[in-house]
Amino acid sequence: MKNITCFFNYISDTQIKPTVAALTNHVDIHKIFLLYTGNFAPQISGCIPIHIDMLHSSNTVRLISEYAQTPYILVGLGNTSLYLNEYGIERMLQIAEDTQAGILYSDSYQINKNIRIPHPVIDYQLGSLRDDFDFGNLQLYQTSALKKFTKSDNSTFQFAGWYNLRLKISQHYNIIHIHEYLYTDIATDTRNSGEKQFDYVDSKNREVQIEMEQACTQHLKDINGWLPATHKKIDVTTATFPLEASVIIPVYNRERTIADAIRSVLKQECNFPFNVIIIDNHSTDSTGKEIAQFIKDTRVIHLIPEQNNLGIGGCWNLGIHHPMCGKFAVQLDSDDIYKDRHTLQKIVDTFYQEKCGMVIGSYVMTDFNMQVIPPGIIDHREWSDENGCNNTLRINGLGAPRAFYTPLLRQIKVPNTNYGEDYALGLRFSREYRIGRIYDVIYLCRRWEGNSDAALNIEQINANNLYKDSLRTYELMARIQMNRKQK
Repeated sequence: MKNITCFFNYISDTQIKPTVAALTNHVDIHKIFLLYTGNFAPQISGCIPIHIDMLHSSNTVRLISEYAQTPYILVGLGNTSLYLNEYGIERMLQIAEDTQAGILYSDSYQINKNIRIPHPVIDYQLGSLRDDFDFGNLQLYQTSALKKFTKSDNSTFQFAGWYNLRLKISQHYNIIHIHEYLYTDIATDTRNSGEKQFDYVDSKNREVQIEMEQACTQHLKDINGWLPATHKKIDVTTATFPLEASVIIPVYNRERTIADAIRSVLKQECNFPFNVIIIDNHSTDSTGKEIAQFIKDTRVIHLIPEQNNLGIGGCWNLGIHHPMCGKFAVQLDSDDIYKDRHTLQKIVDTFYQEKCGMVIGSYVMTDFNMQVIPPGIIDHREWSDENGCNNTLRINGLGAPRAFYTPLLRQIKVPNTNYGEDYALGLRFSREYRIGRIYDVIYLCRRWEGNSDAALNIEQINANNLYKDSLRTYELMARIQMNRKQK
């Protein structure tokens, strides 16, 4: 029996022919359909062209469902050639039948600059709500799961059709990651990780983001994880602290940038007292000497942890529990700076005006010499008072600088990690408390070769994404439990 119908994105004859050659006479393949958007249908022997409006639209998902008459469909939405490894299709089909999963995907090899390298992906979980979750370029869908979705779907998405499908399928079926290298493709985006990191907040993708938010919001409602925007406001006037605000700077081996960061704090003009707490996490370069030049200023507190097991989050905990920490703890990374002399005042004013537990600002991307670079301003306008607490479960970052009402932060505490600790706090605060937003640029985020995320390998990228997905899972479980108790 022919078990699989194939649907592949058609870019060119050159791109599609290697894939078609591997599948045309395969014992399990029923038909191969090519999805195209141009004026001229592809003429590839053994294939059937299907004209679509947009690759990721709801209409395309429904059209594929109509053409799918086998138990499974094999989908390739990328723009690269796919080379099936020996018995890769058989293995996918075998696991699909064993697990009855709704969607299956696998690790792959990628050819990058004529070198074949492993491209592992990560497991899907409850909190894998990112619309850019990496499934690789080939997925196997159970056709009954697809048809169950399209039978009741009336969405009109142009960009979020497949994302919406994946979320809906996950509500009723398992999504399985096969930890095996079942195919090979050619890398088409060879940029370093730091260059790709902010693609999703590029202003030209705003329409895409709006649709993704709509799909994710409905999914959260379906699984009882959605929260109404009725968050607690805080009377921040009641707490007594030695100072109004403290800027917290964890640092490790930033001899080239730490002085710039400290200067940008000390030049702040505020109508309240503030200090800067620098936690030097046992730097081995000249960072300590750079800090030492500021010690005569009584506003500068230089801490070196007794422990040797602290990440950035652990350093934050040390700073916020210091007796001279202010009522508001404000973030500044050791290689960034505040935009001007008014950043700190704007942040503190927002706490009082909005009675919030956390404040998030906006920043502009610059090079090492403070010259603006693409994508420029990052203001996270996908956040809204009405739905920000829910959309934060979909996006991978919340903006900068972040600032916290210290009594709450001391209670919640910061995860002792070197990555994602700020995102964990954003999730936790947004569950209960109002988050204030500043859409004016108040922060310069410097991108340079020394950034910790400038050029990560695939293993580190996966580890980071897996951690953030796990944070979303924990938070979503907490919200579902909270909603159940309130019913």
